[in-house]
Amino acid sequence: MPYKTPLLIPAFALLLLSACDPQAQQKTTPKAPPPVVIERTGYLDADELNEASGLQASFSHAGDFFVHNDDGPTVLYAIDETGNDLGVVSIDPARNKDWEDITSVPVGDGRWLVAGDIGDNFARRKYISLYFAEEPQPDKDGRYDSQQMLKHRLDLTYPDGPRDCESMAYDPVGERILLLSKRDKPARLYAIGLQTALQESQAELTFLGTIHKLRPPSAADKASWGGQLDWISQPTGMDISADGTEAVVITYRSLYRFQRRGDEDWFSAMQRQPTEVVGPPGPQNEAVAYSSDGKSVFVTTEKRPSPVFRFEFRRVE
Repeated sequence: MPYKTPLLIPAFALLLLSACDPQAQQKTTPKAPPPVVIERTGYLDADELNEASGLQASFSHAGDFFVHNDDGPTVLYAIDETGNDLGVVSIDPARNKDWEDITSVPVGDGRWLVAGDIGDNFARRKYISLYFAEEPQPDKDGRYDSQQMLKHRLDLTYPDGPRDCESMAYDPVGERILLLSKRDKPARLYAIGLQTALQESQAELTFLGTIHKLRPPSAADKASWGGQLDWISQPTGMDISADGTEAVVITYRSLYRFQRRGDEDWFSAMQRQPTEVVGPPGPQNEAVAYSSDGKSVFVTTEKRPSPVFRFEFRRVE
């Protein structure tokens, strides 16, 4: 069945209350807006972009995003909010063994993109790699067509042995890059300080702790997911808002939104129950990013056709 846009997704508890109270439908009090609205904005347009695994907003051109495949050429595809193809940027010299996520870090007065070659399905890699390059700039027509020379490469090891990871984000408050493992149950959170990441060519990640708040599969999930049931709660992407107040984690089934209190670290913030939104209805959601202003969350999927979804959360002042 085709999905219509926009999709209104109120909190599940609100749906239950309405169903259990026949008089609720008779009340004339105006309904509050839904806690979150999901809108399908379009589809990824570039033919070569067939396994989208990471998504990052541009900080210099609002509305532009960079996305990459999880293997093949060391290429970033530029898109707009609808998935429209804005061109291609190659990163050289680099290697794409299993690029699974991308983030952006401040360097001097500018921003560098960080491509995370962090996937390791069988937990066999001796090290994973982060590739740093200046954020690309479009031409006068808004198109991207360039070669970005690699600024820095960092090879990382885990303190507790190799593991698979598809989620990486920059924390502007703690000034460090975070990685959230995929196949561990529960997921494990690691960090590397930004200054160490920029200055060293090799380093070891710091283990911060386990994240228990990603809901495991339920009996009701089995009808929808079948043989994939064991995978639907594993994190496949992560991002942190530019102001550092929010983080989102995507799985095949759900989007989780965590909120930070004051200057607490993200490991502490992720010990509290997040807001969970089941969906969006993509075939294999693996890429998630905040807009540069932090007001929207965008999600796209690894399989084609690849829809692009925008999440708008109602913010309570």
